[in-house]
Amino acid sequence: MARSTLPPNDLDGFLRWLKASTDKSSQGIGVVGAPDHIAGVLLQSSMGIRWQFVPYRGSAPLMQDLMAGHVDWAIADPSTSLPQMRAGHIKAYAVTAPGRLAAAPEIPTVDEAGLPKFYVSLWHGLWAPKGTPREIVAKLNAAVIAALAEPQVRERLADIGQDIFPRDQQNPRALAELQKAEIDKWWPIIKAAGIKAE
Repeated sequence: MARSTLPPNDLDGFLRWLKASTDKSSQGIGVVGAPDHIAGVLLQSSMGIRWQFVPYRGSAPLMQDLMAGHVDWAIADPSTSLPQMRAGHIKAYAVTAPGRLAAAPEIPTVDEAGLPKFYVSLWHGLWAPKGTPREIVAKLNAAVIAALAEPQVRERLADIGQDIFPRDQQNPRALAELQKAEIDKWWPIIKAAGIKAE
């Protein structure tokens, strides 16, 4: 997402603008060490350029400053950014996922827009303490699956830009695999950049 007055209107143009604005542009980040910050570090590394990170105390104040033009751009979650995009307060360049958002199918993916495989997704899981009996874990898992199957829940999550994992991925094994893959992907970037959560 970018401030509405930023000249580029597509991701390719934005990336060219970013290169031309090395050390001058600003990326708003919700919190130091959050996924949007780490994704920005990854993008800097892959492009071989730098820009300023402007940390906020959450996505709401970040979004206010993005709309006001105090920061140039952000990697923002759909729940806070889509309403502002639809109102014309900010512009969207791409979805950082392999597939388009059901809530905003008009926004191309990074693959379609020219930044292949730059995937950054926020996802949610439910954990229990180590040693929790399997039958308790199974019962909790069944309750989550039932809740996610409810039409009202699905509709509400879609409204705020949250995709629901397919049914075959709604289990402890799949969550453990996803968590390990995410750690393997992001930990080297976090460590190399010396990022510490605040």
